[in-house]
Amino acid sequence: NAVEKIGMPEGRILLSQAVTYIATAPKSNASYVAIDEALSDVRNKALLPVPIHLKDTHYKGAAQLGHGEGYQYAHSAEEGWVDQDYLGVEKEYYRPVERGYEATIRKRLDVFKQRRKKTGTDEDTRS
Repeated sequence: NAVEKIGMPEGRILLSQAVTYIATAPKSNASYVAIDEALSDVRNKALLPVPIHLKDTHYKGAAQLGHGEGYQYAHSAEEGWVDQDYLGVEKEYYRPVERGYEATIRKRLDVFKQRRKKTGTDEDTRS
């Protein structure tokens, strides 16, 4: 779409920059493996019950069932992260590699893992 708007021959510059970036970027299939594992769980009906604090609260009677109780809104937290369980089991889909930007993500997940150990709520990132 960008090339169509800019036109040729200038569009070739955008294309060459995109190709160069992709060709030289650190490679990882961690996201692709994670989504495939999650989809496999869905296909194989290895579905997990939704934790009570994540269940819908927008209907009459939800509060009486405990839906939403204890939910923490991560977007309001100072760091955009709260120590809360989202899967209900020890399961990790996303396992970033130790290169490129994923190394930064891995470090961040490790910080969260350490915080969970300190609070005793969990020993994994429950990604």
